[in-house]
Amino acid sequence: MFHRLMAYLNIFRSNPAPIVAVVRLTGIIAPSGRLRQSLNLANTARLLARAFGIYGVKAVALSINSPGGSPVQSALIMQRVRDLASEKNVPVLTFAEDVAASGGYMLALAGDEIFAHEASIVGSIGVISAGFGFPEAISKLGIERRIYTAGEKKALLDPFSEEKEEDVARLKELQGQMHEYFKGLVKERRGRKLKATKGAAAKIFSGDVWLARDAEKLGLIDGIGDLRGILRERFGENVKIKMISQKKTKFAGLLGLAQRFGGAGDTGDAGDTGWADDLLGAVEARLFWSRYGL
Repeated sequence: MFHRLMAYLNIFRSNPAPIVAVVRLTGIIAPSGRLRQSLNLANTARLLARAFGIYGVKAVALSINSPGGSPVQSALIMQRVRDLASEKNVPVLTFAEDVAASGGYMLALAGDEIFAHEASIVGSIGVISAGFGFPEAISKLGIERRIYTAGEKKALLDPFSEEKEEDVARLKELQGQMHEYFKGLVKERRGRKLKATKGAAAKIFSGDVWLARDAEKLGLIDGIGDLRGILRERFGENVKIKMISQKKTKFAGLLGLAQRFGGAGDTGDAGDTGWADDLLGAVEARLFWSRYGL
């Protein structure tokens, strides 16, 4: 009986279930502290390191659900994934959920292969800047705008001043440079998979979005399917999917409560204004998602 049990154990050891680590990247992409529960390199680096550090891991899968945000944080996360993939010699598969658009699609580019659900929204390879102008409003309220700078461009596109053509031109120049960077990244990562016609290229980089089937035709993704289905198809029915999530300690939970209600030992000012920051963050997040009907 003992020898039979050892034989079974030896078979299991020689043919272990393949492990695929899964990291969820969900939310608006923003610098640390800008929005609560945002995506940035600071709060994803450890998760990625843990995923690639699993002994014998066959692949790392990224489950992406993001309408975009900071292009810098998007690029930093994507590059960290590629660096780890190269260092550990582990393939990366990325999966779009509801939306992988703009910076969210940049995250998807970290994958050696990109997949999406049939109803996923993919693309938005462009750059946007939006805001409001209030010069007439403050004039009607009898408010005088006072602004002092050292450097003639320091108050570029100040929302309380009249819009200047040269300021708009400068903004568009910066956006154009950022757009070229994004386009170069897509071409580098997708290569010959992109539809090569001139009309298709203009379409791909127009800032438009597509559902999965059209995105696949343009070469923006490699296939259609859900994460578990694709992983079982690729690695077998016995594949072990290991979700990598943020570890929360009891102390961290108590600290979060303290911060929410103003903290222990402070004046309470942070707690009094925290709700306003949360409200503005929620509005900003809502605007990002509503751009795609979500």
